[in-house]
Amino acid sequence: MTQPIFDRPDQLDRIAANLLQGEHIIAVYDCKGAGTGFVGLTNKRVIIQDNSFVGGKIAITSVPYSKINTVSMLSDKSMFGKFSSSSELNISAGGREYSAVFRDIHKAKHAHDVILWSQIG
Repeated sequence: MTQPIFDRPDQLDRIAANLLQGEHIIAVYDCKGAGTGFVGLTNKRVIIQDNSFVGGKIAITSVPYSKINTVSMLSDKSMFGKFSSSSELNISAGGREYSAVFRDIHKAKHAHDVILWSQIG
């Protein structure tokens, strides 16, 4: 098992403290913009922290890969171009849409690919 990729140790610790038996972390990426604090990827699910609740409440949402219908990545530049300041990942699962804005196109692409491969692998 390889070491997880992460942006902030506190976010990695939060995910690690709530792993299920047999679950391991692939990556934890810090996000920007209103709402999402971070996105965690494990071998079993996507974990999204949502900071947009009134009164300072925070939601941690787990989306099992088996429940994801679609995954898409939006970027302000071509993913094959040299420069991109951010990218957005969108997930559809159970009639609900989840969105996270990443600080780097490579992180968004990695998250997209992990989710995609979990569906077909």
